[in-house]
Amino acid sequence: MREWPFEPLVFSEKLPDDMREASRAFYTQIKKRRTVREFSNRPVPREIIENALKAAGTAPSGANMQPWHFVAVSNPATKHKIRVAAEQEEKEFYEHRASGEWLRALEPLGTNEHKDFLDTAPWLITVFLKKFTFDPQGNRFKNYYTTESVGISCGFLLSALHWAGLVTLTHTPSPMKFLNQLLGRPKDERAFMIIVAGYPAPDAVVPVIGKQSLGKIATFET
Repeated sequence: MREWPFEPLVFSEKLPDDMREASRAFYTQIKKRRTVREFSNRPVPREIIENALKAAGTAPSGANMQPWHFVAVSNPATKHKIRVAAEQEEKEFYEHRASGEWLRALEPLGTNEHKDFLDTAPWLITVFLKKFTFDPQGNRFKNYYTTESVGISCGFLLSALHWAGLVTLTHTPSPMKFLNQLLGRPKDERAFMIIVAGYPAPDAVVPVIGKQSLGKIATFET
């Protein structure tokens, strides 16, 4: 028995040629997205971030539980606190936690424990994974497929920010429990990642890397 009300699907079908063009246009745009570590401090209007977050909130999720919460930080003092705490964890990672194999994989990118972008970029969007949902009466319900759902939502968010004309970086210091305390989030939420968003620095550079071809990443059974 269905408990949710249902309504007719709103769907606008495209002609095959229009579908091909739309798919090519999206690929042409999204393949330009690059991970950037050198940001400008130019301000970005809050409305742009709000629209990107609304797009992220449309992502599919297990049982439509929407197990995510976003904390968008532009306050300089809060950003600096995040940087200080993140660099402490990153120092431990690079000096003690990371395996030699992992460090060798990172070496060509030139990354280290110093994360200037956490101060410089105008927005840090911390994504939290919610293990439980609470109704207005305070009853607790377990969320399902949380990692998959939040991961999809982050993909939507990165795409929306790119489409708006911003550059991004996904930052995942480990562990990230310090973010709950700094941002006032409950203990039953888990910090999933920090998405750094803004304009690139005028002299920003990115590594010369490629993506695998379709034949490497996909198989068709026809």
